[in-house]
Amino acid sequence: MGNTIACCVSPERSPTLPRQLADRQEDYQISTNVRENTGPYLQHISDREEPDEVAQESHPSNHARVSTIFLSKSQTDCELQDKRKSNHINHVSHTSPLSKKYSSCSTIFIDDSTVSQPNLKSTIKCVTLAIYYHIKNRDSDRSLDIFDEKMHPLSREQVPGDYSRTDPEHKLIYRFVRTLFSAAQLTAECAIVTLVYLERLLTYAEMDICPCNWKRIVLGAILLASKVWDDQAVWNVDYCQILKDITVEDMNEMERQFLELLQFNINVPASVYAKYYFDLRSLADDNNLRFPMETLGNERAQKLEAISRLCEDKYKDRSRAAMRRSFSADNLVGIRCSNAVLS
Repeated sequence: MGNTIACCVSPERSPTLPRQLADRQEDYQISTNVRENTGPYLQHISDREEPDEVAQESHPSNHARVSTIFLSKSQTDCELQDKRKSNHINHVSHTSPLSKKYSSCSTIFIDDSTVSQPNLKSTIKCVTLAIYYHIKNRDSDRSLDIFDEKMHPLSREQVPGDYSRTDPEHKLIYRFVRTLFSAAQLTAECAIVTLVYLERLLTYAEMDICPCNWKRIVLGAILLASKVWDDQAVWNVDYCQILKDITVEDMNEMERQFLELLQFNINVPASVYAKYYFDLRSLADDNNLRFPMETLGNERAQKLEAISRLCEDKYKDRSRAAMRRSFSADNLVGIRCSNAVLS
């Protein structure tokens, strides 16, 4: 009976809704009629946006949760599966010597490569191996004229007739990248960013890295990564001194088109960088590429302990500050002063 709009108030007629409720009901009927009609309907912006899953699948170099392209291409290679089987047999059999060093209670082996300071030589080997799998397991031969080595040669030597059909070996790719990094004095982090830009170019431009364009694509990625990552970037004219037969105008045009194909997206989040680093470590482990291992000595152990203590103190200070900010009156309920018992 507590309802103000009850039938017992006025039994002769049906109850009338208040003005506000009636207006709401009219608005609801109008909105539903608009949706049911086939007339013009303004779609909500959330319905027009691209789903996150589609965006992640199309741009793996921008999202940390999406697997890298080179790792997926390497895992489908038949030769890599044979290497995994042979590595498993070598580790299981007792007759053959172990190719990997294992730590024990008295000896601990660690490598000098970390996500913040990777080993230069090992990182270049892994990056060039990723490029090798990109070329070997490519889907097609889609390319652009600016990256075609026959149209824009890097040297005066005549390009072979079958240059577009012969896949380069891993050693050839490694020598080319190693020469650029040694001459320009680039860091290992720049090599990882180079691979990020390379895969971003292949995704954005919908092209493939193949025997006819891999040198110029790698050169453009290194050129851009060195300018973005390093504080003292190498100028385009410096690369012309490394590659004697290339002109500054060609370098400038290639850099401009590279940026346009990337849609000027040169941002590399820390999570994406870490993903590429650990995927390169997985690629090295699958291909039996070992990072240099060193025995943990007293001096190195003391440095690691000092670094761990510093990080531990930093996180303790942050947790204490967070506890002070989150301290509320709810925690004061259990704080009471007990009466002293005198005997």
